[in-house]
Amino acid sequence: MDSFIVEGSTRLRGKIRINGSKNAALPIMAGALLANGPSVIEDVPNLSDIQHQMNLLTELGAVVQRQSDGSMKIEVKDESNSHARYDLVRKMRASICVLGPLLAKRGEARVSLPGGCAIGDRPIDIHQRGLEKLGAKFRLEGGDIIVTAQRLRGADIFLGGNFGSTVLGTANVMSAATLAEGTTTIESAACEPEVVDLAEYLNAMGARISGHGTPRITVEGVADLKGCRHRVICDRIEAGTFMVAAAISNGEIELENVRLRDLMATVDKLRAIGVIVDASNGGCTVARSQRLHATTITTQPHPGFPTDLQAQFMALLAIADGNSIITEKIFPDRFLHVAELARMGAKVHREGATVIIEGTDQLVGAPVMASDLRASAALVLAGLAAEGSTTVNRVYHIDRGYERIEERLNKLGARIQRVDQRELEN
Repeated sequence: MDSFIVEGSTRLRGKIRINGSKNAALPIMAGALLANGPSVIEDVPNLSDIQHQMNLLTELGAVVQRQSDGSMKIEVKDESNSHARYDLVRKMRASICVLGPLLAKRGEARVSLPGGCAIGDRPIDIHQRGLEKLGAKFRLEGGDIIVTAQRLRGADIFLGGNFGSTVLGTANVMSAATLAEGTTTIESAACEPEVVDLAEYLNAMGARISGHGTPRITVEGVADLKGCRHRVICDRIEAGTFMVAAAISNGEIELENVRLRDLMATVDKLRAIGVIVDASNGGCTVARSQRLHATTITTQPHPGFPTDLQAQFMALLAIADGNSIITEKIFPDRFLHVAELARMGAKVHREGATVIIEGTDQLVGAPVMASDLRASAALVLAGLAAEGSTTVNRVYHIDRGYERIEERLNKLGARIQRVDQRELEN
């Protein structure tokens, strides 16, 4: 198990390209199960979550190959197995996005329930409700969801939940509806750019989807879909993380392959606290040359402030002047990083789904424990600004969503060393 040793008080400067979006690539890879013939997906990042999805698709009868140009070719050769086993699904909750494609193409799916999650409960009841409206039948057996349908039929489906729309639920229902008979209307659909990217991919395969990017998606069912070539959108969460890296280190970073229209809430908060974000052709430059100001953030479904940047902004606001407030509306328990930031001198106090951050002049290095993907990034960012050395343990979490983040930050001037955690314990 690896750890990062982060030497603090470094200013980051330079240029970096943002990779393709993990959260877009995973449901698109699952969507390839719907196609007759091969799909070629470009700009798929090289991450552990992507490898887990590749392993799952292989077990489900697909041939998955990384091409010499960095793209990924997926072609289904055998449709006899529709079981996504627990050994594979437990490694990544997003594996649930194979449910809709398997049901639509093969008439059945057996997908293991993925279990708990460090950032809070993530039930699939909304997925079930939507697919049942299309004609699916559900039962639970041995920890697996077994879903069958002789023929899916279009329906009017409401996908709203207690914490807003569901991204993977929308992906599952939208994917299944592409091969359903008739018209499906999805109300309270997720509007995230990753859902839009999946719809664009499915349309390129021959689906008839409209309204994606709005709360109402309409899907006209078709008889079949054919493989195609598609480029994954840039990763807005990785982009936001590097924006915070520039700000927290009092540096200046030019980001390439960024769509600022997908990051309007993020950019708005950065500018509000005193960070400069200048748009350029296909990217932006992020810089800081003054003390940061406090602000108030509430996470919301897109186009609101993304929950996946909440932890990173908490690290940033820990060194801002004044008192900031962060309220988590998507995953109210997503605060395991609070105690770890406190170990580094952050003045943070949690009250239910809200954290109050009293800005301090200086964070201090300390040994900390990563609890999930975005918390890992927040602790690395805090380490960049801290005085002294910070050891971030269990960085396998960060490898799920950031490709070689320590090498890329080091090219910008950071001083981060990856080590085997057992070496630190000896």
